[in-house]
Amino acid sequence: MTKFLLLVTIFSANLFGNADEENSIKKLKVEAIRTSSNIVIDGILNEEIWQTKNFVENFKQRDPNEGAEPTEKTKVYVAFDEEALYVGARMYDSSPDSIIARLTRKDAFVNSDLFAIFIDPYNDKRSGYYFGLSAAGTLLDGVLYNDDWDDDSWDGVWEGRVNIDDEGWTVEMKIPFSQLKFHENNLNSWGVNFRRDIARKNEIIYLVYTPKKESGFVSRFAELTGIENIKAGSQIEILPYITTRAEYKRKEIDNPFSSKSKYIPGYGADLKMGIGTNLTLNATVNPDFGQVEIDPAVINLSDVETFFSEKRPFFVEGSTIFNFGVGGARNYWGFNWPGPDLFYSRRIGRAPRGSTPDNDYSNYPDGTHILGAAKITGKVGENWNIGAIQALTSREFADIQFNRIKSEAEVEPLAYYGVLRAQKEISEGFYGLGFMSTTALRNFKDDRLRNEFNSVSYSLGLDGWTFLDSSRTWVVTGWMGMSHIQGNENRLISIQRNSAHYFQRPDAKNFKVDSSLTSLTGYAGRFYINKQKGNVFFNSAFGFITPEFDVNDLGFLWRSDVINWHIGAGYQWTEPTDFYRYIELGGAVFQNFDFDWNRTWEGIFHFGYFQFTNYYSINWNAAYNPQTVNNRKTRGGPLMLNTPGYQFNLYLSSDDRKNLVFNLGGYTYQSEHQRRWEISSGIEIRPADNFTFSISPFYARNNDYAQYLTTVSDELAALTFGNRYIFGELDQKTFGAGIRMNWTFTPHLSLQLYVQPLISSGKYTAFKELAVPNTHTFNRYGEGNSSFDNVNYIADPDGDGPANPIEIENPNFNFKSLRGNAVLRWEYLPGSVLYFVWTQTRSDFENVGDFQFTHSFDRLLDVHPENIFMIKLTYWFNL
Repeated sequence: MTKFLLLVTIFSANLFGNADEENSIKKLKVEAIRTSSNIVIDGILNEEIWQTKNFVENFKQRDPNEGAEPTEKTKVYVAFDEEALYVGARMYDSSPDSIIARLTRKDAFVNSDLFAIFIDPYNDKRSGYYFGLSAAGTLLDGVLYNDDWDDDSWDGVWEGRVNIDDEGWTVEMKIPFSQLKFHENNLNSWGVNFRRDIARKNEIIYLVYTPKKESGFVSRFAELTGIENIKAGSQIEILPYITTRAEYKRKEIDNPFSSKSKYIPGYGADLKMGIGTNLTLNATVNPDFGQVEIDPAVINLSDVETFFSEKRPFFVEGSTIFNFGVGGARNYWGFNWPGPDLFYSRRIGRAPRGSTPDNDYSNYPDGTHILGAAKITGKVGENWNIGAIQALTSREFADIQFNRIKSEAEVEPLAYYGVLRAQKEISEGFYGLGFMSTTALRNFKDDRLRNEFNSVSYSLGLDGWTFLDSSRTWVVTGWMGMSHIQGNENRLISIQRNSAHYFQRPDAKNFKVDSSLTSLTGYAGRFYINKQKGNVFFNSAFGFITPEFDVNDLGFLWRSDVINWHIGAGYQWTEPTDFYRYIELGGAVFQNFDFDWNRTWEGIFHFGYFQFTNYYSINWNAAYNPQTVNNRKTRGGPLMLNTPGYQFNLYLSSDDRKNLVFNLGGYTYQSEHQRRWEISSGIEIRPADNFTFSISPFYARNNDYAQYLTTVSDELAALTFGNRYIFGELDQKTFGAGIRMNWTFTPHLSLQLYVQPLISSGKYTAFKELAVPNTHTFNRYGEGNSSFDNVNYIADPDGDGPANPIEIENPNFNFKSLRGNAVLRWEYLPGSVLYFVWTQTRSDFENVGDFQFTHSFDRLLDVHPENIFMIKLTYWFNL
């Protein structure tokens, strides 16, 4: 009986957490000392304030040996004056000549000796800032949120220097209070933590660490005391810019709008201003984002839009407040859940989408100009986090010529975009409740565009979380959302029939196209329960997206008409042995349905991760998917079947401490009617501490027995509801690579190069049409009474019968692309930057399906490139 009770006690502690142990953690205290003397930020700790005995040194390892004493001693001092917070740190090292000091551009983290401070100025146990320096002097900064997460998109203006000597290395930092948000009190109590990395040992130490089998980072911080009578200081920053841009392209013969060269000057400004001590206003007028990295080329044969991540600084910085539906928990597993984003900032300023009237030649704009945008972020009251974005984009026109008469046509209407986000954290983050709303409004000059754009779009969502126990082991999170769009009848018909909805499906039971609609309202939601402490972890979720839900005006929606659930769990071994450092094993079961309760996907999933003692690692996953129904394969046509299949993924990576780092991966999906596999690899070379070169090639093969091509109306096709759904067997081969070079001359001067070659070919054979709905059977052209002309791609479904021949455009393709850019960045003064940017793109297309590597590259090199050169100068004013 005693043994049984002991086992129950151990299991309960692992499953539900140990509240007594959590509550027994005693908060450490760090005292900041006021200084009246000048501190020169040079990395040398020769000021008097750094000679006192007021330092902290009681660090502990998190890696590799959790809880162990550090192998090297560290001392950290904290001081302040009316203007800034100062940090001095001495990192002792028994082998200073072995310190790894890799120099990179700002915020580019590599394996290097490192020191960082984490600050929670609101002391809300949920959010904060971090500031770090590598042993080579690279600056890193960002924000902390959701207790466990961080985001390096935030850029503060602060100073930091390092110095390597016979005892190790030292750090000095000056963090102006104007860069921080905090409550102005006579006596302040903040949260604080420190981290040091000893790269050659893969050792990471903290003043307060998070055990590997637990969660919560900011909530564990030590208490920073002693900061008295401080003000945020000047909180108005202006960043004007000027640019000059030169474009060199191939001139199109007889095209009156085409020219070999174009020179475009530009100017604008960004503003950052504190509103009180808790809010920040960011505004931009006539912004230019020419320095951001070019998007990669993709071959998308699906019916789903390609998602590209946001890279523009105005929208990236401080964007964490706009993360909707994620808070409280640290993991949000998906398993075929097409999670919609209520706010997708790349909708603002994207390429125009309107059509043009009949023309012989046209000059279509590349992007929609952002006239101005403003963003407010921060806190209101004690625990309300808020964010708001307002943006206005211009009306865009394409120049056209028809019958030698030039004119212009509106291709993008004037548009307003608005986002409002608020989230309240209660009881130091034990509960959370928030909402988000978005608005898109358009003004049309040309009524032709009313058929192509929604006139009004709204969305509203509520989200939140609650922990279920005092140790915060179990947490329930969730969100609910509503969308509403308005437009004329033609626009709403187009929305109902597009790939996100497919209301025209002939065998759908719960919806159909309504040609009288001028508005559409839908709903969506997702709910999770997580266990995120202990060796055992658990994750389960249920979500739904109604067929009418649509947020694509200012959000991102892959598809609607989805009901999804999963249950998953696993176990982690966090204590190193002589054989491994960390192991994680887990699995899940999942299902998808549509609102007709067709089972559209399901499976059993297993995953694992294993880190060896030499810091090599391997991770894998495997899944089995039984037969299900496919409601998208025919692109708005009747249901088909997904035949049973399985997938396997394996990835191996080496020790990233070394100057030569590599990885190798493989993936395959196999079913009766589809064979996909991919091999990828990567290698990073560091011949010098300030230079890295990496290349990540991959080769993929996709054999699809039924790749959709087109739909042809034919009343004789009675079994398939008066349409013929045409498919072909696709043999697709793709080679690509990502090539990067980073050369950092000083912590403030760097050169980045990115190049992406891509070759993809697809050859179609065995053209056919769906024979019977809800099956995976086809009538192949050229068999029975049917015929197929392989030269002109003309199919006759019944030979001499009454059906009309079907002309299929040659679907074979061979697409080649080479794109890249180089960015020289010089921060000549704090916050002031000079950019030199070169972007080049080349592409070529042939209607052939053969994959010929040498031939493709030869053609690619023969293509006339498009070159863009840009110089951008910014200057930071702090008023």
